[in-house]
Amino acid sequence: MSDHSLSRRGFLRTSSIAAGVGVVATLPARANAAGAVFRHGVASGDPTPDAVILWTRLTPTDDAIPGSGQGPDAAVGWAVSTNAAMSSTVASGTVTASAASDHTVKIDVDGLLPDTTYFYRFTAVGQSSPVGTTHTAPADDADVEQMRFGVVSCSNWESGYFGAYRHLAQRTDLDAIIHLGDYIYEYKTGGFAGKYGVIRTHDPVHEIVTLADYRIRHAQYKTDPDLQAAHLGVPWICTWDDHESANDAYDGGAENHQPATEGDWATRKANSVQAYYEWMPVRAAGSSTNRHLYRRLRFGTLMELSMLDLRTYRSKQVMPYQGREVDSPNRTITGAEQMSWLTGGLVSSPTQWKIVGNPVMITPTLIPPLDPQTTEALTQLLGLPAAGVSYNADPWDGYTADRARLLDALRTNNIDNTVFITGDIHSSWACDLPVDAANYPAAGTVATELVVTSVTSSNIDDLTKTPEHTVGRVAEEAFKALNHHVKYVDLDTHGYGVFEVSKTAARMDHWYLTAKEDPNSGIYLGASYRVESGSQRVTPA
Repeated sequence: MSDHSLSRRGFLRTSSIAAGVGVVATLPARANAAGAVFRHGVASGDPTPDAVILWTRLTPTDDAIPGSGQGPDAAVGWAVSTNAAMSSTVASGTVTASAASDHTVKIDVDGLLPDTTYFYRFTAVGQSSPVGTTHTAPADDADVEQMRFGVVSCSNWESGYFGAYRHLAQRTDLDAIIHLGDYIYEYKTGGFAGKYGVIRTHDPVHEIVTLADYRIRHAQYKTDPDLQAAHLGVPWICTWDDHESANDAYDGGAENHQPATEGDWATRKANSVQAYYEWMPVRAAGSSTNRHLYRRLRFGTLMELSMLDLRTYRSKQVMPYQGREVDSPNRTITGAEQMSWLTGGLVSSPTQWKIVGNPVMITPTLIPPLDPQTTEALTQLLGLPAAGVSYNADPWDGYTADRARLLDALRTNNIDNTVFITGDIHSSWACDLPVDAANYPAAGTVATELVVTSVTSSNIDDLTKTPEHTVGRVAEEAFKALNHHVKYVDLDTHGYGVFEVSKTAARMDHWYLTAKEDPNSGIYLGASYRVESGSQRVTPA
């Protein structure tokens, strides 16, 4: 944030590059091979009861590489079937892939049956893509017993391997995967590595700014076989945070954007948005003149999922110690239109559970006094001044008026079963959302928050270059001692969440990698927390 950078990630700069070993492929070998037409895999997303987005990227000729603007138009056939052999087609068609959209292809297939598994495939230039699997949402009036989602965020290519995606791809019990932001990172090589240095080098090696840059970076991520495998098996529901554009982005700029050398922010933001919509299996909401990423998906009478965009419309961040500015009712993290949509949807929702896909933490937090090394790492991770202050200005703690509007709407309308699922902070949390943090628990709680850790992006042990669960454990206990509404926090591990919603409870299982720098990393179950229906409280599962 201007000259007083509050970036929780951008302080670490290193030029060391560690040699990485190859990732074990989990897709057909030709998916990534030179000469392969569908070398970036296939994906589906945003399932509704009768529709789903299908995505792929075509490489019709060897010169038609991402971001090049080169390559001929090519006809791409697509088909949807009720069996993996693709012998029972229920929908099909042909579209044209061209350099204008970086040869990406997106089809919004409708006319499908609710709560049904489908298989899909693309064909072009004499080749066929891998066969993907997707699933439509239950009908709006369906009596759904349970939904289960993989939940991920903050997947930095340079910081490690995508073992979290590999393990999610191996599961057979997921309805979808929810990505809460930072699907890619914009930094130059070495801009934000972990304690092991750069595990894999970014392409391009410079910070991405132009449309071609963003396309190339998205394409690199989609060459990862573990990411491809995770997309292959289930639909994804995604939103962006800041690194899809630039660190600590807001409506008129970003901490990691320098107009003098990188041009105007509006152009860079537009470049990032265009590449995101080209390369991601998302369905924009709104109209052609008011396209936006925040949107709502429904899963029977059990739950609605409201996916937020907390970067496009927010006011510029202020320093956390500027209390009056932080509390100003004229500052916003959602923008007025999105806030009205969010509160209106939560208050009027006909479903039992109201789930909010929330890119940055909404729980109020205070930073406890710790030893100097841990305090320095913690404040850098959370985006605070080095001396430490009572809250972080980049998440909802920096926009207290908007948080109060939202929580007051829930409280005054007696809305229960609202659960925020969150990414961004590279750590795992389970929290009650208090009416008044200073008077917790007496004042009561209005919602809950379950935060998943990063796929690879650096957290406390990375920043302090210490073994996992040493320095971090001290900070975790101090956090909970000072913030009694925080019931669980793990500041050191990487991995993913499995989020289950049933009629009796919502539950997050935190699965952690044994070593993100190992392409064959194992996993273990680190913790499980649940919210009993009607309770507005998190408890160990």
